Amino acid sequence: MTPKANWSYPTAIRFGAGRIGEIAEACAAAGIRKPLLVTDRGLASLPITAATLDLLEQAGLGRALFADVDPNPNEMNLAAGIEAFRSGGHDGVIAFGGGSGLDLGKMVAFMAGQTRPVWDFEDIGDWWTRADADAIFPNVAVPTTAGTGSEVGRASVLTNSETHEKKIIFHPKVLPSVVIADPELTVGMPRAITAGTGMDAFAHCLEAFCSPHYHPMSQGIALEGMRLVKENLPRAYATPGDLEARAHMMSAAMMGATAFQKGLGAIHAISHPVGALYNTHHGTTNAVVMQPVLAFNRDAIVDRLALAAAYLGIEGGFDGFYAFVGELNATLGIPESLAALGVTDPDRDALLEGALKDPSCGGNPIGMTRENTSRLIDMLL
Repeated sequence: MTPKANWSYPTAIRFGAGRIGEIAEACAAAGIRKPLLVTDRGLASLPITAATLDLLEQAGLGRALFADVDPNPNEMNLAAGIEAFRSGGHDGVIAFGGGSGLDLGKMVAFMAGQTRPVWDFEDIGDWWTRADADAIFPNVAVPTTAGTGSEVGRASVLTNSETHEKKIIFHPKVLPSVVIADPELTVGMPRAITAGTGMDAFAHCLEAFCSPHYHPMSQGIALEGMRLVKENLPRAYATPGDLEARAHMMSAAMMGATAFQKGLGAIHAISHPVGALYNTHHGTTNAVVMQPVLAFNRDAIVDRLALAAAYLGIEGGFDGFYAFVGELNATLGIPESLAALGVTDPDRDALLEGALKDPSCGGNPIGMTRENTSRLIDMLL
């Protein structure tokens, strides 16, 4: 039996197999009468997308699709999406897919009514208050992967195509009004994407758990999220049709994105510039850099990860946890290095500058300086 439930944390979530059948009801709950479905190019022609558009059309909500979305979406994708939204007279967005489709879909709903450039709303201080909150359109999120957790996030990651920097754009009303988390939509993921997105969820939970900031609720969510990944990601990878494992991974993804309100760290601070510069898969990049970052942070997290290891049934404290990450990566076919991931002859200085500018570095257990971050990058190259 696969789990099924209705949740309202941190937003309304319709969770369970077959719940995509409620997409029209979800739009009605969000006040959307003429949605634009935003997804990436790879999903645009797949049966799950066509079936969802069928459901919308049957309910009298139209059949509008925008899929000009890159794996690491940028401001040019956003401009095209806003044009499609405005020219179609839409009143809301269905953000459909993995992290790229979800992030860009949320940004289209956020920016379609704004007059300032998107970079004015970067997650810095109170910049979000610059937005016209009354001009933000609602969005419904439908994840088709289990990793980013963007479906329960109040922000999106957008790559600046000129500077090759990933920027976090934040506003409380970016949070989807309704989420449909249907594990049946994730069954068709290629194994490599199941692995990479699953390790993204694990990285979110791990970094939130290790962050020095005070947020006990996030701490508990992160710990249980790691357990769900440990017990279910290998199952989903080995047996793609295992709906129970797929469902638990969708929970873990949402838990990771909820937990990282507590903070992220060097895994993401490194992964973001790598992805922006070399267009690598975000979750897979997180997995590749995970063990070096654990070693980098060892002195600050050795006791905390010993507690996590005990809860997860891993023997050996920190060292056992470290070894477990390596074993999990090997089981999932994760590349062993950035070079194996396809990052050849990298611009070391650009990676260093990008990591130090990334807001994630502020949540790392050990302060990231030019000197120690330079040594960390050397470990990865």
